[in-house]
Amino acid sequence: MNDIRRTILWVIFGFSMVLLWDKWQLHNGNKATFFPSATEAAAPAPVGTASGAAGAASVPSSSSTPVAATAGAAAVPGQQAPAAVPAAPAARERVQVTTDVYRLTFDSEGGSLTHAELLKHADMADKARNFLLLDESAQRVYVAQTGLIGGNFPTHKTPMTVVPGPRELKDGQDELSIRFESPDLGGLKLAKTWTIKRGVYDIAVKHEVVNTGTAAVSPQLYFQLVRDGNKPPGESSFYSTFTGPAVYTEAKKYQKIEFKDIENGKVDIPKDSPNGYVAMVQHYFATAWLLADGTQRELFTRKVDTNLYSVGMLTSLGAIEPGATKTVDARLFAGPQVETMMEKLYPGLELVKDYGWLTILSKPLYWLLDQLHKLLNNWGWSIVALVLLLKIAFYWLNAKAYASMAKMKAINPKIMEMRERLKDKPQQMQQEMMRIYREEKVNPMGGCFPIMIQIPVFIALYWVLLSSVEMRNAPWIGWIHDLSAPDPFFILPLLMTLSSLLQTALNPAPPDPMQAKMMWFMPLIFSVMFFFFPAGLVLYWLTNNILSIAQQWLINTRMGVPPQFNLPSFK
Repeated sequence: MNDIRRTILWVIFGFSMVLLWDKWQLHNGNKATFFPSATEAAAPAPVGTASGAAGAASVPSSSSTPVAATAGAAAVPGQQAPAAVPAAPAARERVQVTTDVYRLTFDSEGGSLTHAELLKHADMADKARNFLLLDESAQRVYVAQTGLIGGNFPTHKTPMTVVPGPRELKDGQDELSIRFESPDLGGLKLAKTWTIKRGVYDIAVKHEVVNTGTAAVSPQLYFQLVRDGNKPPGESSFYSTFTGPAVYTEAKKYQKIEFKDIENGKVDIPKDSPNGYVAMVQHYFATAWLLADGTQRELFTRKVDTNLYSVGMLTSLGAIEPGATKTVDARLFAGPQVETMMEKLYPGLELVKDYGWLTILSKPLYWLLDQLHKLLNNWGWSIVALVLLLKIAFYWLNAKAYASMAKMKAINPKIMEMRERLKDKPQQMQQEMMRIYREEKVNPMGGCFPIMIQIPVFIALYWVLLSSVEMRNAPWIGWIHDLSAPDPFFILPLLMTLSSLLQTALNPAPPDPMQAKMMWFMPLIFSVMFFFFPAGLVLYWLTNNILSIAQQWLINTRMGVPPQFNLPSFK
């Protein structure tokens, strides 16, 4: 029964790793390795050109307007998109704005945000460059757009005039604004003012809609995020997470949307809501349009063009009388998924940092990790400290498990002798084994339950470390300069492999030669994956292994079962 217990534990561990692997593959848009689905779609083709993509990213539409002149419009289902026809096209201008955290580029065509460089986050592939979140180039498309529908009104395709002003946030300044003004279209003028404040990743966007005509009009204002369906550049398939649109409403909470579901028309999100946001999510970073609660909005997703998708929302401005002005304030979040920061920005925004079904455990673990970092000022040592605290919290639970293992180890020679003596009498062997367990007061499954109930906690911590942008480019000691990247010299994975083998050696060898070999092969097989894991995850598993070995050694010694190494025999 001792070997059965160990086999069960290895099966649980192995199956957990298999499921995690398949989840990574699916989140990354790849085909599942072990449990493929019949509905899995092929990865989208890359975007051809930026100009073609921008032209295809047409506006959402109102059912009262004519069919769009451009193909693939990002419209609300069942509605048609208008063609924006400016009266006097202005020269297209790209305006660059720099603050303490951003280098942004705005396009005078529609006053859209087409480039967002995060100055406090380095690129993973080239540490000398800043991380590029939004971009419109030949390689990728990821932009934030707004405009009006309901008539021949200004949209994100309308040439606008850029109001002169400062383009760099100077020392002593707290905010910087850039304003775009549209020509008169359909009796409306749209003025769009982006305001970036020092040290924050949410950008205020004020829309002022002026009725220049002689009759009341009722336009709708749309906000949308448009991006290609490709994996973020430089992201490894070994630890990439979800990439794609997401929406949040109080009614249905947080919903991730796969690009392939948009492609196949299988998106099920609330159409109307008085609250919530729309977002584009990728590993460590996100963008989201935020409107004040109580503002009625209509949510939509759309395939814009080949390998180009949008998520957005529409809000009605009501009737605007001649000469009147309607103002709508919104915010665009574009930055790192720092949980404590996002919680303050908008209800539910922190959920873009997705822990899945283990959120209830992951959130307090992240909080504890954050508190430890405030004390230690090093994310690597904070991971070590957190694992130590968890081992202390589970000490007595682990002690019961290791005590059960020690008892099994103490009687193992007797079990081995009995199995050899009665190997031709299986029924009698089983009866004799149960007698020995009963007399020695040993529960052969006693070591399983205490370990099994801890598995969700450690998997939750695993996802905390995988998802936290704080690990990105965070050093630990010596050669570890980035806890989110694999160990460049494979020292931690090698130590992890050795610690797993040491744990196996400390356990009594199973009597079955085949099981004995499997007990050595399985840690070797699963350790291979750790050579590709982020260093922070490997540090967490290594610390857990070392503390488990120390506790097992201590308990065995106290119980009079001196630790001994059972080396493999592959004869």
